[in-house]
Amino acid sequence: MISNHTIEEIKNRMDIYEVISEFVDLKKSGSSYKALSPFTDEKTPSFMVSPSKNIFKCFSTGKGGDPITFLMELDGLSYMEALKFLAQKYGIELEEEVQTEEQVNAQNERESLFITLNYAKDHFVSNLWESEEGRNIGLTYFKERSFSEETIKTFELGYALDQWQGLMDASAKKGYNETYLARAGLKIVKEDKAYDRFRGRVTFPIHNVSGKVIAFGARTLKSNEKGPKYLNSPETELYTKSKILYGIFQAKNEIRNQANCYLVEGYTDVISLYQGGIKNVVASSGTSLTEDQIKLIKRYTENVTVLFDGDKAGIKASMRGIDMMLSGGLNVKAVRFPEGEDPDSYSKQLGGTAFKAYLDENSLDFISFKTELYITGTNDPIKRAEAIREIVHSISLIPDPIKRTVYVQQCSNKLGIEEGTLISELNKLLIKESQKNSYSSNSGRSQGSNPAPSGGFFPPDFQGGMPPFGMEPPPDLFADPQDLLEEKVSPNEVIRNQERESIRMLINYGEEMIDGFEGTETHLANYILTECEDIEFTTSIYERILNLFKEKLVDGQVLNLKDLLNHDDDEIKREAVNLSTERYELSHNWSDKFQISVAHERDSLRTSAMGNILRLKFRIIQKMIAENMEKMKTATDDNEIDGFLSIQKDLKEMEMAIAKELGNVTVK
Repeated sequence: MISNHTIEEIKNRMDIYEVISEFVDLKKSGSSYKALSPFTDEKTPSFMVSPSKNIFKCFSTGKGGDPITFLMELDGLSYMEALKFLAQKYGIELEEEVQTEEQVNAQNERESLFITLNYAKDHFVSNLWESEEGRNIGLTYFKERSFSEETIKTFELGYALDQWQGLMDASAKKGYNETYLARAGLKIVKEDKAYDRFRGRVTFPIHNVSGKVIAFGARTLKSNEKGPKYLNSPETELYTKSKILYGIFQAKNEIRNQANCYLVEGYTDVISLYQGGIKNVVASSGTSLTEDQIKLIKRYTENVTVLFDGDKAGIKASMRGIDMMLSGGLNVKAVRFPEGEDPDSYSKQLGGTAFKAYLDENSLDFISFKTELYITGTNDPIKRAEAIREIVHSISLIPDPIKRTVYVQQCSNKLGIEEGTLISELNKLLIKESQKNSYSSNSGRSQGSNPAPSGGFFPPDFQGGMPPFGMEPPPDLFADPQDLLEEKVSPNEVIRNQERESIRMLINYGEEMIDGFEGTETHLANYILTECEDIEFTTSIYERILNLFKEKLVDGQVLNLKDLLNHDDDEIKREAVNLSTERYELSHNWSDKFQISVAHERDSLRTSAMGNILRLKFRIIQKMIAENMEKMKTATDDNEIDGFLSIQKDLKEMEMAIAKELGNVTVK
């Protein structure tokens, strides 16, 4: 276990921007940063990072917290793993107790799987360098591939001995629970037999973005092997093949630095290019590209260059991957190698510098690449027309309308086709897709409407039932105005919202000094807590946070956001993040450019706090009035009725007094 002293040092050193910017492309937005959410697929940024508060908030998924929480949410790390990652990042020496075998086995399930996989990796590496079989077979193979010792160690390549239970026996001697070998995909159990999955193969560990081993790929070196040349780990609790890219851990920083990601097919392609100085490279590991893999690339760059083998038929079969990347908002280029060559072989043939020059000189945007692939060398008008439709289809998938416009112009110039003809064909595809989406998600809208897709090329007189150029009105415009006017919110919900506002002000401004009682200065927290003394909060989470503030104030201190984020209660931490982040922030340019002055509640904290508390009391009294009226309706005894009437009179007087006070509360 990591010592409390070390944990405190990590928390004091960790910086939310430094941590998240390793994984997400952050853009400055006022005093905060924003980005597309790394947790979901979205077109409009809803992911906010506040350096001043050292927290993030994803408004698409509701996730939020400090740097530790971000690492746990992003990569499924345990709390301790996230701390270790941060300790390594900031060069903090870990003070931790030596764990016994029992303690290791008692750790949570996911961490036990990580530990088991890491042991397997170390075991395979040891086999490669220290066993005679490993050196003679595995190490010889890697050196024949021209991999240097440094490269072999960088990618933690190893060797699985040609034994049925080599890993099983070694792990048993070390005290590892064999249950986790099976759950990690390292052991196969069939009926009453159990044996190692990987035997007599060189191993390629697959890392997640944080550098944890989550699976393996393994290649046989036997010419008479009946099984597949490459054998991969099965999907497990830690490893979903469609969500990871081989080499992403080693490449992520260079991808961001170079603002480009080279995408190849296999393990050795990645390793060869990396050794040749091209370190911004990842592989889909022989599988068809997936949406999750595209999102993973997009965390670090919007630019992808796909490196294809020379086989023309194979390239055409891979075109779907390019279309998926375009649809995912990536800028796609492609490079084709000579017939019979692949990135691995051709990089070795040319050498690092010449190979990099080849990539730069032969990198084509997807239009030029598809033109060369489908049209060059053919005079068949039918094939030419089909190829043009194929290219226009790819353009239609691009979500950015400005990029679509540019590519249409480029396609027109390159192929000698009238731009209007291409636009007409493009609009057919856009309308068809829009109608399909509209039918599936907006079936309740009026019949006959033909909404234009966002950012289309429609002329101003387009009769589609929606404004031109895809300016779709917000969903509320389709609602009946009377329904909106008559919408009813329960008294409990209104009170809950006012309680929320009180806690929000405590969290954000509790330490601020205001004019308090009898002309003295006091903390806003003290003012709010005093005014709320006779109020019993009805929402559990807000009551608990309020009590934490009260307990701290007894010691003469004010609870702050950092205290709440360090609390043991996850619900309290989540709510603290929710109440301390705002999705939108007014631009400072407004005052300079438009001479618009916008007041902030910070400028009048006492007035804002007073108004909120008065509204809370007002809503509570209104609820009491309603409840008292209901009791009066069922009363039969005259004395009982008189009692309710007296209560009602007092409550109404209180309601009137607070209403008058609310009328006097103005925001400066």
